[in-house]
Amino acid sequence: MNIRFEPAEGLTGTVTPPADKSISHRAALLGAMSSEPVRIANYLQAADTTSTLEAVRALGALVEEHGSDLVIRGTGLREAREPDEPIDVGNAGTLLRLLPGWLASQEGRSFTLDGDESIRRRPVDRVAEPLRLMGAELEATRGRFAPVTIHGRHLRSVSVELEVASAQVKSCLLLAGLAADGATTVGEPSRSRDHTERMLLRAGVSIHRNGRHVTAVNADELALDAIEVPADPSSAAFLIAAGVLVPGSRLLLANVGVNWTRTGFIRILRRMRGIVLGDLESEVEELVPDEPVSDLDVAHGALEGTVVHADEVPLAIDELPLVALLGCFAEGETVVGGAQELRVKESDRIAGVVEGLRGLGADIEATDDGFAVTGTGGLRGGTIDSRGDHRLAMMGAVAGLASSEGVEVLGMDAAAVSYPRFQEDLLSLTGGG
Repeated sequence: MNIRFEPAEGLTGTVTPPADKSISHRAALLGAMSSEPVRIANYLQAADTTSTLEAVRALGALVEEHGSDLVIRGTGLREAREPDEPIDVGNAGTLLRLLPGWLASQEGRSFTLDGDESIRRRPVDRVAEPLRLMGAELEATRGRFAPVTIHGRHLRSVSVELEVASAQVKSCLLLAGLAADGATTVGEPSRSRDHTERMLLRAGVSIHRNGRHVTAVNADELALDAIEVPADPSSAAFLIAAGVLVPGSRLLLANVGVNWTRTGFIRILRRMRGIVLGDLESEVEELVPDEPVSDLDVAHGALEGTVVHADEVPLAIDELPLVALLGCFAEGETVVGGAQELRVKESDRIAGVVEGLRGLGADIEATDDGFAVTGTGGLRGGTIDSRGDHRLAMMGAVAGLASSEGVEVLGMDAAAVSYPRFQEDLLSLTGGG
């Protein structure tokens, strides 16, 4: 589906962005691993998270859906059912990388994970290799791609140092550690999002953080109480960018999750002199079980270029395409480095962002691990290909609103992966909804 987004004169109004995708995935998975029913309020209704519900059903969990509210009656930590057919993860990279952590400990049972054409290009070796150190047995296509088959084995605890900070890899290993002997420790070169750790703490797991290391002790069972999923800060980021870029804008985004490990984009934007007001969580050393929320007040402002360093990347990984877009309108140069993880997302996001924005008139160059943008005060407009990537599709739409001539987005339907109502919400803010 191709949609054209014309220049806007000002965005105004209040929107509640969709439920957090990362937390929704984790809530469904931990609900399926729990011994007692788990109630989840405001679960994200989107393609990726629907794949997770279908996956836990295939593994024996019962899922009652009442709109966006769920009740999941899980199988327990060690009793996942072996399905007759491969589990279809669709386009959900989080599901592909987290699920093996649970399945690797299901002794005597085998599970195959597969998905769409895009997911078959996303590597799983970074979870497969440390899982093998724990005693797991995995077979991946060409050694690193889906379909991947997991044969459940008795696992041993390990201490692993990740070369690249990744919440997905960290979460996979912590889930495996729940059924392993002893305590499992995962270290990262910098902090990544910590939703899994908070939820495990809430479920009664003995888990603690020491600087860049997280340690979880094996558990007999999970006892997760009710979860209410906040609005997704990564989805909100596209509305924030639109509000900052389009002159005359003033937005209120309601009930947004402001976990410190998810607000890297807002901190970068504030450094660029973007106007985003809200009560963000401060960095905390000790793990806490709750997810903080806040309303965010956004207004148009003149931007300055900035440099995004490697230690900031994991805390803004999904929003980095927007940093490139903002850089087009900022004074001076905006540089992002240490973001090689972008090359193994739903698409090669470095290539997609650079080629896409350059086609709209941007002065932007790719590097091995990021990009450099020289601000020109705006974008002309034109056509951008989403490459089937929801983040690139939404970036293109925001670019259209802020451009001088408008932007046609090829494959705009990709946005449904994480934000099914994106077009409707944007239209309402321009006065057309």
